[in-house]
Amino acid sequence: PSVCITNVFFLFNPESRSYNGGGIGSSNRMMDFLEEPIPGVGTYDDFNTIDWVREKSRDRDRHREVANRIKMYILVHYCDSFSLIFSYNRNLSFPSLKSGSLAGLIDISAHWMTDLKEGICTLGIWFNHEHCCWNSNHVTFENRDKCPEWNSWSQLIISTNEGAFAYIVNYFMYVLWALLFAFLAVSLVKVFAPYACGSGIPEGYLGKWTLMIKTITLVLAVSSGLSLGKEGPLVHVACCCGNILCHCFNKYRKNEAKRREVLSAAAAAGVSVAFGAPIGGVLFSLEEVSYYFPLKTLWRSFFAALVAAFTLRSINPFGNSRLVLFYVEFHTPWHLFELVPFILLGIFGGLWGALFIRTNIAWCRKRKTTQLGKYPVVEVLVVTAITAILAFPNEYTRVSTSELISELFNDCGLLDSSKLCDYENRFNTSKAGELPDRPAGVGVYSAMWQLALTLILKIVITIFTFGMKIPSGLFIPSMAVGAIAGRLLGVGMEQLAYYHHDWAIFNSWCSQGADCITPGLYAMVGAAACGVTRMTVSLVVIMFELTGGLEYIVPLMAAAMTSKWVADALGREGIYDAHIRLNGYPFLEAKEEFAHKTLAMDVMKPRRNDPLLTVLTQDSMTVEDVETIISETTYSGFPVVVSRESQRLVGFVLRRDLIISIENARKKQDGVVSTSVIYFTEHSPPVPPYTPPTLKLRNILDLSPFTVTDLTPMEIVVDIFRKLGLRQCLVTHNGRLLGIITKKDVLKHIAQMANQDPDSILFN
Repeated sequence: PSVCITNVFFLFNPESRSYNGGGIGSSNRMMDFLEEPIPGVGTYDDFNTIDWVREKSRDRDRHREVANRIKMYILVHYCDSFSLIFSYNRNLSFPSLKSGSLAGLIDISAHWMTDLKEGICTLGIWFNHEHCCWNSNHVTFENRDKCPEWNSWSQLIISTNEGAFAYIVNYFMYVLWALLFAFLAVSLVKVFAPYACGSGIPEGYLGKWTLMIKTITLVLAVSSGLSLGKEGPLVHVACCCGNILCHCFNKYRKNEAKRREVLSAAAAAGVSVAFGAPIGGVLFSLEEVSYYFPLKTLWRSFFAALVAAFTLRSINPFGNSRLVLFYVEFHTPWHLFELVPFILLGIFGGLWGALFIRTNIAWCRKRKTTQLGKYPVVEVLVVTAITAILAFPNEYTRVSTSELISELFNDCGLLDSSKLCDYENRFNTSKAGELPDRPAGVGVYSAMWQLALTLILKIVITIFTFGMKIPSGLFIPSMAVGAIAGRLLGVGMEQLAYYHHDWAIFNSWCSQGADCITPGLYAMVGAAACGVTRMTVSLVVIMFELTGGLEYIVPLMAAAMTSKWVADALGREGIYDAHIRLNGYPFLEAKEEFAHKTLAMDVMKPRRNDPLLTVLTQDSMTVEDVETIISETTYSGFPVVVSRESQRLVGFVLRRDLIISIENARKKQDGVVSTSVIYFTEHSPPVPPYTPPTLKLRNILDLSPFTVTDLTPMEIVVDIFRKLGLRQCLVTHNGRLLGIITKKDVLKHIAQMANQDPDSILFN
């Protein structure tokens, strides 16, 4: 669900005011102010869910209006088809191009500012460490990350990079820069755009300020070294771009359902530029983001993801002609026995996901209900200080999380200088390019200890980081946890196969001197097995697009499914669903089944001994009567009946439309007073002379509200709310109105059936 502010402007035409009669003493004076659109009618208040059925009906009315304006059918058909294709491509291209450009800017800026914590380049302060050494003429292949043009802070301050004091200076500058970046990020969010914090996937405020501040603070937050990623916030940034550009076109500005179709496509574009995975972005939008995903939105999301990926590829932010930093290719096939460790990684991912969700939600609830939530700046600075102090001594926590994953995915070669590739070269092979399994050297054992400590730090610190008042994604930290566990297991399996290749589990496929185990593949499978978001299809496809290896789909699928089964056994909610519930948004989860045997009459309001349902009559209430009901209640709408005695249903009118229409009538037309009668009928009876003119509001009346009978099973009602996206449903018996069921009533009833306190569910 997304929240956005919609500013809709219309021009009121004074000549369209109509009196159904003559002067002030006419016998038939009916005012209809809705022959021309009134500003605000048909729109929604901020922070309200929309009625999908109503919005789709409005879109069909728009199509019919276009067809009625042009009489020739062939011309209508081809003109409308061409305009639809052009408008869709235009409206999807603009946010995709903007999303790709912003993603490239964020990647380049974050990479530079991350390296700024360790030093600067004397060739130009705008060069990051890697680009600085690329431009150097004094660098060797073995020490390609060391060049005289790159100076650490100790070299700049005390002119040396050796000794304990130099280490302390670098340590201090690293922590200082981290605190500065984090302070700027949380301060900008708190002052200018409070809704720019968090991931933006479970909820998002899609304004211009949010887009601007989220883009800036995302760079700062990632550069601070906190255990967070930029991939989730990039989805929010892309949706902001799509929402802002929707305001430029009437078709999307006036119809909230069409706007949300654009947001679904924008979410696909966001994942496309975040991971360099266009197909994965489309599936992510379908699997995780979209509440309503019609088939035609599928190819629009595909087109948006394509344009966004092409834009990012054109910018080439990583300088490797790839869409992502950790693109790898594996050449060694996997073996059937390896499914056992792959499934073990899936079990670990499911346990980690369930643990993270429970602990993170408990911490976020504590933040919301205690004094901790009143000091977001202090919280961010404390977590940043702890993270930076613990991260600097370990080279695997000091680097950015994306670089860590890139190194974990790496398939070691003879020329790799990483500690993870410090093997003893005890082999004699005649095949060019063949690199068999080798015994681990001192560097590998040292890296294993450091990675184990990194795993513990990432698991703990991510729990406290996600949910703070800064932009924070969860994809990359959770993938890092799985990748570390996978690399550790992969190196262990590699050494086991090397020293015990004669065991029964190895001798049939792993001979001495052969390349049997690829630790980088285990890291990739572990990354896909993180069970935090509960995505399966889209995450597997994203990992497949990252590696380009079709033959590794089965290990990825096995690990992802095992992770989901384990995580679902411990709790069915993903992290985004849990945060939606924690924040009190009226979101009806489509993945859970309602299996209780209750009826609509058990849930509807009013209940027995409750006051009667507040209704409007179609032809007997004055403006004052309606305004009194509006002022004394907070309902979002009112059923309209023939009379209070018969309770025969006529339709449903929204509170917002009523207020706007009455206010507009009082301002724009003389004669409308508190005693003017409001009519929701097609025709009105004659009005006696010298009486106030009546007000006709039939055009704001929904004549076909969704209704069910009082004996309808609640499992059907719940499915109706889920699949049609209803806000409310009226309950009748033999055509007489009995009550109303809202989405919030359904959510409270589901909580009650789950033995939870229904009054404990808050709707913010």
